[in-house]
Amino acid sequence: MASLLTNGISRFTAQPPSDPPKGLLPKFESSKLSFPRTLNRTIKKQHQRQQQFKVRADVGYDTKPSSDSGPNLGNPSTSTSTYDEKISQILRFNDYNKKYGFAVDIDSFSIPKGLTKETVRLISELKEEPGWMLEFRLKAFDKFMTMKEPNWSDNRYPPIDFQDLCYYSAPKKKPTLNSLDEADPELLKYFDRLGVPLNERNRLANVAVDAVLDSVSIATTHREKLREAGVIFCSISEAIREFPDLVREYLGKVVPIGDNYYAALNSAVFSDGSFCYIPKDTKCPMQISTYFRINAMETGQFERTLIVADDRSFVEYLEGCTAPSYDQNQLHAAVVELYCAEGAEIKYSTVQNWYAGDEEGKGGIYNFVTKRGVCAGARSKISWTQVETGSAITWKYPSVVLEGDDTVGEFYSVALTNNHQQADTGTKMIHKGKNTRSRIISKGISAGKSRNCYRGLVQVQSKAENARNSSQCDSMLIGDKAAANTYPYIQVKNPTARIEHEASTSKIGEDQLFYFQQRGIDYEKAMAAIISGFCKDVFNELPDEFGAEVHQLMSIKLEGSVG
Repeated sequence: MASLLTNGISRFTAQPPSDPPKGLLPKFESSKLSFPRTLNRTIKKQHQRQQQFKVRADVGYDTKPSSDSGPNLGNPSTSTSTYDEKISQILRFNDYNKKYGFAVDIDSFSIPKGLTKETVRLISELKEEPGWMLEFRLKAFDKFMTMKEPNWSDNRYPPIDFQDLCYYSAPKKKPTLNSLDEADPELLKYFDRLGVPLNERNRLANVAVDAVLDSVSIATTHREKLREAGVIFCSISEAIREFPDLVREYLGKVVPIGDNYYAALNSAVFSDGSFCYIPKDTKCPMQISTYFRINAMETGQFERTLIVADDRSFVEYLEGCTAPSYDQNQLHAAVVELYCAEGAEIKYSTVQNWYAGDEEGKGGIYNFVTKRGVCAGARSKISWTQVETGSAITWKYPSVVLEGDDTVGEFYSVALTNNHQQADTGTKMIHKGKNTRSRIISKGISAGKSRNCYRGLVQVQSKAENARNSSQCDSMLIGDKAAANTYPYIQVKNPTARIEHEASTSKIGEDQLFYFQQRGIDYEKAMAAIISGFCKDVFNELPDEFGAEVHQLMSIKLEGSVG
């Protein structure tokens, strides 16, 4: 079963052709780019938009005013060099370093580099884990050593030397998670600078935050308020010690240790992450969130998130992340497991903004993540919503296994790549129960010399009567050097299923931007209008706390001088 339900980093997928809430994300003090009112209007599908603007990729527009002309609206030219330069400037990553590309010199303890059984034992010892947890890790390590790193994705990168990584790094001053008053004030200031206030005075009023730095959780807010409602929200390390039976029942139940190469690695060396349990008939009184931060240069981050929603419960989880602007690559290999019992619902939203590397492709995070949810009980629902703008390489497929009858799975995604970024992402919807429903909306935007790939599987098994799926996968190209691919896989073993799939690829052409300029809208605002309309279906699914942050984040990605 593990091979069937693999989260994408396995060979069951065919080989492709060779060729936040306020403060959860870093705060933005201002944005040069404001969105016009037209962003709130419904924008037609891309093939309709192309017809409306009569896009011509072979025509360039020179925006230099002539000596005898009035206000410049752009003049046609036969060269696209000016256009490509403008696009490169508009989409450049010019704000990351200032906002959160900094690193702080923290007095930390790190274990020696290398990956052996002794490394695994040392991590377990440092975390004071019970024997069953060490056994879990060692079994995963043995499995990892028998596996080969997959190479079937569209991503291209040099081999990773797993012996040249540090697998555990933590501040020497051990965090005290029972009270924020006892937490290291320097670490609290660090996260406050990132826009994640953790102290009692400034912390977010309606969002519980678990802040993870490198290999450990620094602090978790609103623990008492959640405990009053019966909700358990803490670091997974604390959960293993305080609620061992609960963790042992669900850990590895959704993503087995041998599920894929990087899931096996994570299972062996994961250091921290978040754990949440919502009891029966309980609606979590506030949103919960985790903010992941990598600070140490040579340390990988291997967090584990486990969320269990018991019968008829509800929880909304938010996730954010950043890393310093180092010149060398860093590895982030996480595992997320969601378990939904009868009538329960989990909404999981992510804004992924790891460091993407510079404009020449130097540095950046390798983001290899396994995310999966299981709708185990009847009438349960899992929704994934993600906005991917960071990391040098992204490789992830948030998925839903619809085991129970009348269950629902949803996936909403925007993936923006620029410069030399690469992304191979998508989802899987596995229909097993009767009357199951799934919906997929994926928007990919490729600029610069980046590669953006959507890879999705919709599988209807033999007993999944009356299964329904709707998939919409749209790609947008900006400039002449970006690439976008779509690999849809549809496997239907029940004749009562109804599967709908549509895909489109479009390009922001000079005629489109010229159309805006004729109406007094400059390049940056025109680009923002087109992209925001393109992504509207996904942005509408984001929680309110993430909405403003995402629009600002997309704006920053579009900032730049237009010369």
